[in-house]
Amino acid sequence: MAKRPVTTAISAREAEILTLVGEHRSNAEIAAELYISVRTVETHVSSLLRKLDAPDRRALAEFAAESAREERAGQALAGLPAPLNPFIGRAEERRALGAAVGAHRVVTAVGPGGVGKTRLALAVAADLAGDHADGVWFVDLVPVTDPAMVGAAVADALGVGEQQGRGIDDSVVAALADRRTLLVLDNCEHLPDGVAPFLERLLARCPGVSVLATSRARLMVPFERVYSVPPLSLDDASDAVALFTDRAAAVGWTVEPGQLDQVADVCRKLDGVALAVELAAARLPALGLDGLLAGLSDHLRLLVGGYRADDRHRSVRAVLDWSRALLDEPDLTLLRRVSVFVSPFTAAAAGTVAGFDPLEPDQVVDGLARLADQHLLSVAPSAGGTRYRALETIRQYGAEQLAEAGELDATRSRQLRWCLAAATELADDAAPGAGDWRVRFDAIADDLRAALGWAAERQDRRVDAHLLALALAGLAFTRNLLGESQLRYEQAAAHADDPAAAGGALRSAASVAACRMLGDDTYRLWRAAAEAALAGGDTAGAARDLAMAAVTSYRKAGTFAQRPPGDEPAGLLARAHELAGDDPAARAAVTLADCDALGYAFFADPGRPQPSAAELTGLAERAVELARGLGDPVAESAALQALTAARRRAGDTFAAAATAGRRVGLLDAVPVTPAAADELIDALLIATATSIGVGDLPAARRWGRRLRDLPPLAETGHVATSRLLMADALAGHATDVVAASGRFLDGWTRVGRPPARGFGPVAAAVAMIHALRGDDTARAEWLAVLDQLGVTLEDRAGYSPAFDAIALLHDGRADAALDLLEPADGEPAPWRTGILLHWHVALRAEAAVLAGRSDAGALVDSARPTVGDNPVAGAILDRAEALAADDHERLLATAAAFEAAGCPYQRARTLLLADGDAAAAGHAVLAELGLTPA
Repeated sequence: MAKRPVTTAISAREAEILTLVGEHRSNAEIAAELYISVRTVETHVSSLLRKLDAPDRRALAEFAAESAREERAGQALAGLPAPLNPFIGRAEERRALGAAVGAHRVVTAVGPGGVGKTRLALAVAADLAGDHADGVWFVDLVPVTDPAMVGAAVADALGVGEQQGRGIDDSVVAALADRRTLLVLDNCEHLPDGVAPFLERLLARCPGVSVLATSRARLMVPFERVYSVPPLSLDDASDAVALFTDRAAAVGWTVEPGQLDQVADVCRKLDGVALAVELAAARLPALGLDGLLAGLSDHLRLLVGGYRADDRHRSVRAVLDWSRALLDEPDLTLLRRVSVFVSPFTAAAAGTVAGFDPLEPDQVVDGLARLADQHLLSVAPSAGGTRYRALETIRQYGAEQLAEAGELDATRSRQLRWCLAAATELADDAAPGAGDWRVRFDAIADDLRAALGWAAERQDRRVDAHLLALALAGLAFTRNLLGESQLRYEQAAAHADDPAAAGGALRSAASVAACRMLGDDTYRLWRAAAEAALAGGDTAGAARDLAMAAVTSYRKAGTFAQRPPGDEPAGLLARAHELAGDDPAARAAVTLADCDALGYAFFADPGRPQPSAAELTGLAERAVELARGLGDPVAESAALQALTAARRRAGDTFAAAATAGRRVGLLDAVPVTPAAADELIDALLIATATSIGVGDLPAARRWGRRLRDLPPLAETGHVATSRLLMADALAGHATDVVAASGRFLDGWTRVGRPPARGFGPVAAAVAMIHALRGDDTARAEWLAVLDQLGVTLEDRAGYSPAFDAIALLHDGRADAALDLLEPADGEPAPWRTGILLHWHVALRAEAAVLAGRSDAGALVDSARPTVGDNPVAGAILDRAEALAADDHERLLATAAAFEAAGCPYQRARTLLLADGDAAAAGHAVLAELGLTPA
């Protein structure tokens, strides 16, 4: 029970009686023990019950027992050093180690230097003090250098002198033979030959003695229970952060809540090693958090403390020097050589990198085991086998030792060769869904990067740097790390020893940049590839690259932060014509660029003189023919995009949609490369858009889902979700739109929220959905996104009228909708060239009917040839006619047509317009979609 407060003083005689009650003595036994009468005992017991507010004699006995335990604990703690600062965290480790000591007679807490073994052992010993009647005793073995003197150190801590006729070890054993004691033997690692035999004799002859030892390696004594002390936990509310904050306060530095992320970052870089965290916190007054983070590239120089009683803990370097002194030369050699590994490594990898004179590869495995036993390496199982890892401080220390031994270049060179071989093997197996490929790549990726960084700084390793950068670029692309992939391709180009190799890397970099929707980078890299081709005398290659730069400026205009000057792409294309000669690939590329240049001019400025639709279509068909002759599906797909645009220009939107779908099908069997991925992304973007344009919403949503799920778009969620958001918005799937719009914003934010006018229709579509939901605040937020995307009022005129009109018609404001949809006299109508043309003219006709316009019938009739077989726009026109004729049956028939076309919102709106019993069904559909009635 909890100890009761004593409100009235207890006399000496009452204290004696309370002790005997705690031993469960009867009143008669107490009277006999103290030579007093039973009546006197009864009087004192009654007084104790009153003073201690105890309900009965049993409670009084429990109180007495608890008081006795606390007294014993206080006496026991006298054998432990008093901590100089509070013990922070480690609640689970403290519980687990305490349980182990309670269940086993000898427990060794093992771990690397500085991890906090001693403090944890002292905390556990204090917790258990009350369970050991004869105390807990702390023995520091650091000063002991002779293994034969272990017993003498224990005797000194216990205050035991050498007895006549007995050696000091036997004297200790004799003194503890009948005692219930816990011995804490600290820092046993350097005395294994002394500690082990001493403990065997002690435990065999002293049954009441338990031992808690700390060591960097297990003691190898019978019945030893090993407890591995982990580093401090490293999440944002971790023990490591708590320790850092406490020690910072001790030196007068208050960590503000807004700095906790930085503190957590410091602790992660220190691997949660308690000593390193404490020493880092002590440097705050001099460095601040920013300086501390910047200096952690050199732990050994930075993490130096002031005076400490234990020299080993004055700096991280001192801790490691102590560990180093415990190793034989072969293990020292191995430790410094494996320090080049950044990631956890296998024994086979260590054998390849570290197994050279004076070490043989077959010596490495045993050496790794010994280093792990000393906790200089951690060991963890993995899918690819056992892996070893050195803490960052040990790695830095090993790198210093490697340089001092003159082995740095030799070891780094061997690691570089190992990385090249591993990267080649991974590249041979590379596939986005290939079994454990991702795990295998992640396991060595940091080593590939580190080896590349070393090779890139050495002129004599230029070829190796090129090869490794090229391999890492391809691997990163397959791993969907597109930002790194582009960087590595550019790095490969910078280290290439001939222009052809540089040009190949730059072309791949351009394609990766295109996948990332970075128009400026794509354009720059195609131009750089052309320069490399010219430097190597490859004029046809230069023509292709210049043509692709021009194509980028036209086809991906919406992905530029700043488009090149207006006449520059035309100049590149003219130069490409000069260089192309009769090379088939070059001729195909410049013909494609010609198509895109003409198409861009039309859509950018429809008012200027243009070639006829037939001329543009003929040129595009010629581009397709030339590309098909190359046997290159990627080139043919690019040409099919030109044909898609030409057919849209000719007004044949259905043929354009069919061509766009054919383009996707062509790419389905093409191996995934940066160029193929760029082309597939573009193909799906166009296929989705053209399907929206012709009202094929099921196909648009199907293409949009494929685009959303493309692995290369993992880092650009705004690109991945863009077209699906539009299709879902027009269909009315509001719940899906609201969820996916968050991913759009996250992706756009992740890349820095760059201006991207091409995503204007997406923001307008999401704003429309929020209007249909009655959420004016969210709608305003998405209209603000339009502004942030850099979308001008002129840009919006191509699609916003249709989106806004849907919302206005939903609210019954037909006149306002008609005002938006009607072009003013003499003003251009950008929507006439946009993908929402069919939707626009159909909605305008319906708005005219609902507004009671006298020419509504004429508008319906004039819209029919434009919308053709568009199932959604056609059904809107049918609904308009039914409303004009007040034909209830025909109106309900259009509801079925909308359902068949995959447009549940327009079906629900039709049911609401039909009123009566149908209206209830319309309300139910709106609710299911996540929309609200007007």
